[in-house]
Amino acid sequence: MTVSPITRRRLAAFRANRRAYMSLWLFGVLFLLSLFAELIANDKPIVMQYDGNWYVPLLIDYPETEFDGFLPTRTDYLDPFIQEQIRDHGWALWPLIPFSYQTLDMHMTRPSPAPPDSRHWLGTDDQGRDVLARVIYGFRLSVAFALVLTAGSLVMGVLFGGIQGYFGGKIDLIGQRVTEIWSGLPVLFLLIILASFVQPGFWWLLGIMLLFSWLGLVDIVRAEFLRARNLEYVRAAKAMGLPSRLIMWRHVLPNAMVATLTFIPFIFTGAIGTLTALDFLGFGLPPGAPSLGELAAQGKNNLHAPWLGITAFMTLAIMLSLLVFIGEGLRDAFDPRHVKQRPAQATAPQETPHG
Repeated sequence: MTVSPITRRRLAAFRANRRAYMSLWLFGVLFLLSLFAELIANDKPIVMQYDGNWYVPLLIDYPETEFDGFLPTRTDYLDPFIQEQIRDHGWALWPLIPFSYQTLDMHMTRPSPAPPDSRHWLGTDDQGRDVLARVIYGFRLSVAFALVLTAGSLVMGVLFGGIQGYFGGKIDLIGQRVTEIWSGLPVLFLLIILASFVQPGFWWLLGIMLLFSWLGLVDIVRAEFLRARNLEYVRAAKAMGLPSRLIMWRHVLPNAMVATLTFIPFIFTGAIGTLTALDFLGFGLPPGAPSLGELAAQGKNNLHAPWLGITAFMTLAIMLSLLVFIGEGLRDAFDPRHVKQRPAQATAPQETPHG
């Protein structure tokens, strides 16, 4: 795969922005680690051996009677009796954090919310759940939500904006009036009203937010298509009889994507902020879901447990700051006015000695 000179220049400009480049690497590493959250924070062993037999509790639910327990129910591996049985008859490989995002620690010696200690590195919330485990799962859920929402917004924004800009005329006029009316609606209030009628969930919230999130891209794509439709190569393609859909896809869209890509990180950031706000207000994800907004709400309701609010604030601040830095780097890399050029060295004429 060959890379065009202009793409190499943009990549070089992005790498030259150390803050954006390091932010991209750090955010990528954090998201990659969160994809394996079940291996990092879980209340089940990853793999274990008992009486010479191998078990994979991370993937298969075993009854308690399998480990000489009393009830044929799902095994609670944090039960002191089960842990003693495993130590006496085999071994178990535990995750780094032996709690999942919904695990209630029933063997705590202090009331919840408990401050950080060696058992819970960031403390527990008011229900006795490990805060660090909920942060890891909540980070993954927020980023996955924002990724899907950004992809859907990109498709819808490019589709509607491209049609308006390429064809113009009445189509553009009607489309502009519709988008103006639609964008004037109070999005957050509508989300709260709709969420009060149905049980909120991941896909339900995604569908509601997708109705409004694509509006920010329409004007950018429309302007690029309006500019490009009168260029010489587009006119030549029309004269050759090439269908409009192919002209838009092959010739106009690549140029429009330059401005569109610089706007994507900010849509991504807005999606995370909106989801967090809805969860904070209680109109977001279902109760028990790993939510950063719900953690922030617990920090507000439990002022005597400052670790809850501090953890929620620092997690959101770091995540959103990294995304903003990445967005600024992309914007500067795709803007030719921000390309860092080597400064010209002014050479003063040397005077020749006389005499």
